[in-house]
Amino acid sequence: MVGAAVAAGLTLGALAAPAASAADHHARHAAGTAAPKADTGSPVRVNQVGYLTHGPKKGTVVTPATKPLTWTLRAADGTERASGTTTPAGVDPSSRQHVQTFDFSKVTDAGQGYTVTIDGKKSEPFAIGDHLYDSLRSDALAYFYHNRSGIKIDKDLVGSKYARPAGHDKAAPHRGDTDVPCVKGVCDYRRNVAGGWYDAGDQGKYVVNGGISVAQLMSAYERTRTTKGVDAASLGDGRLRVPERGNGVPDILDEARWEMDFLLRMQVPKGKPLAGMAFHKVHDKHWTGFPTRPDQDHQQRELHKPSTAATLNLAASAAQSARLFKSYDPEFAARCLHAARAAWDAAKAHPKIYASDKDSTGGGAYGDRYVGDEFYWAAAELFITTGDHGYAKAVLDSPLHRDVGALFPRGGGMSWAQVAGLGALDLATVPNKLTPKQRAEVRAMVTKAADRYAADSAKSAYGVPYAPKDGKYEWGSNSQVLNNMIVLATAHDLTGKDRYLDAVLRGMDYLLGGNPLNQSYVTGHGERDSHNQHHRFWAHQRDHRLPHPAPGSLAGGPNSGLQDPVAKKKLKGCAPAMCYTDSLMAFSTNEITINWNAPLAWIASYVDGLGGGTAEQSVR
Repeated sequence: MVGAAVAAGLTLGALAAPAASAADHHARHAAGTAAPKADTGSPVRVNQVGYLTHGPKKGTVVTPATKPLTWTLRAADGTERASGTTTPAGVDPSSRQHVQTFDFSKVTDAGQGYTVTIDGKKSEPFAIGDHLYDSLRSDALAYFYHNRSGIKIDKDLVGSKYARPAGHDKAAPHRGDTDVPCVKGVCDYRRNVAGGWYDAGDQGKYVVNGGISVAQLMSAYERTRTTKGVDAASLGDGRLRVPERGNGVPDILDEARWEMDFLLRMQVPKGKPLAGMAFHKVHDKHWTGFPTRPDQDHQQRELHKPSTAATLNLAASAAQSARLFKSYDPEFAARCLHAARAAWDAAKAHPKIYASDKDSTGGGAYGDRYVGDEFYWAAAELFITTGDHGYAKAVLDSPLHRDVGALFPRGGGMSWAQVAGLGALDLATVPNKLTPKQRAEVRAMVTKAADRYAADSAKSAYGVPYAPKDGKYEWGSNSQVLNNMIVLATAHDLTGKDRYLDAVLRGMDYLLGGNPLNQSYVTGHGERDSHNQHHRFWAHQRDHRLPHPAPGSLAGGPNSGLQDPVAKKKLKGCAPAMCYTDSLMAFSTNEITINWNAPLAWIASYVDGLGGGTAEQSVR
C-alpha cells in the first residue's frame, strides 16, 4: 500500500547490500551504467521450479563474453544429458546486463535436480516433468484463506505458526468489523461489514481490489466449465485448504464466497442516501501499527465514502457470482444478481462519485477518476448472466469495446484500475448472447492483444511478456506480468497456437527465477525465493517470533518508482528489472496483495493443467 509504512510513523533503515556477482558487476560497466550492488548468485538463470516435459526450456546467462559459449545440462548425479551453445543477446535494457541465451527444449527426460553449467558457473537446480505446479496452485489459493478476516485460521489447514484467532470479529475492540461507523460526514449509521480478505500488508479491505481478485478466482473456476480438456477436480470440493471443504461446493467457490459476502455487505442499504452504491473501503482510523496480528488490532474501524468505481466492482463480481452459484445455492445466486442490478442502477444514477487520492489516512486511497472501464466490465458480466438488451447495448456502445489498447493496455495490462479486459475475456469465452460476428470480434481483440504480449516475450532475453511504457517497471509489476499471461493463456485456449502457450511458460520462467535477479518471487517455490515480503503479521524479519510469508505468496516485484525509504536508499540508480529487494520494509517493491495472488492462482491452475505442455484445451 502506497505510503503504508511511512504513514504508520515507522523509522526505516536500509539493509546493507551484499556483493554482486562478478558477471553482473562486469555487465553493468559493459552497459555503461552504474547500478546498485545486488547478490544475484549464479549468472546462469533458469526457472528454479522447473520445465514441463514438452514445453520450452530456455534460460539466460549474464556474461561479458561476446562469442557463443558452451552450455551443459547435467542430471542430479552429475552425468551430462545434453549440451549446446549459447546465443549472444547483447545488453538487456531491462537490467543493463550483458547476456546470452540458451535453449534445451529438446530434452524431455523427466527428473529432479537438473543444472546447467556455462563457463564454469552452475545454475540453481530445477526439475523437468509433467506435474510441477500442483503445489504452486494449492499454495497460491491458500493465500486467501490465510488472509481471511472475521474467522479463526485453523492450524489443521495452515500449520501452527500461521494459525491465529479471528481478526476484527464481534469479540474485537469496538466489535471489529461487525458494527462499523462511517468516517465523519459520510453516513449517520453503522454497518456489519465482517468477512472478506485483508487487502495487502495492511489490514484494510477495499472493494476495488476485492472485485478484481474475487473475479479472477471465479474465472479460474469458470474456465473449467467453458474450456474443453480442463480438469475441474483440482479446484473442486475437498481439494483446497478451506474450512468449508466437504460441503458439495467447489472449494475455490467457497473461497470466493467469503469475499463476495463481504462485498455484498459493503452495499449501501435501501432507504439510505446513495442506496445501492458500495462503500469504497473499510480500515483502521489510523495506519495499523507494525507488526500487528489482526486479532490484536485495537483501533476503531471506519467506512469510507461510496464510490462509482467500487459500486461497479460490486455489480460485475456479483453478476459473475450469480451465474456460478446458481446450481449450488440458488438463493445466494439470486441475492447476488439483485445486488448487481441495484449497483448498476446506482452507478448509472451517480456516475461521477470518485474516490480521492488524498483519502490515505489509515489505508490506501485507491483513487480512480476514470470509470469507463468499470462500466464496461459490469455491463459485460450482467449481460453474460442475464442476456438483457440494456446491458448488451452498454457493452456495444462503449468506446472501449473495439479499442484493444484500452481493453488490454500494452504496458501496464489489467489491474484494479484497468478492468475492462476482464469483461472482454469473459465475453470471448463464456457462453452469451452476442451474435457469432460480435463474438468473433471480441475474440480477435483478445488474440491481437496476446500477439503483442507474445512479441514482447520473444524480444526479451528473459522471455518476460511485459514491456512497460518508457521501460519503467510499475508498482506490482509481477501482477502485470501475470495478467498479461492470462490474456496469452486465453488466446491459447481460443486458438491452440503454440506462441501464446510458450509466452505463458516463459512468463513462469521469469517469475520463478529466470530473471535478472535470479530471484523466485514466490515464497517456497525455488531455491532463491522471496520470503521477507511486507505484511503486518508475516513479519519474521522484524520479529523472529512471527512467521515468514506463507508459501505461495507473490512479491510485488521490481518497481522503478521506489516509493519507500528502504528502496530509495538501497536501490538508487537501479535498472528497471533490478529495482527490487527482499526486505520487509521495502513495501513499494515487496508487498503482497490479494490482487497479485489472484492472477498467480489463475495461471498456476492453468499451467498445472498443461501436463507435459501439449494441452489440447479449447473454448467450447
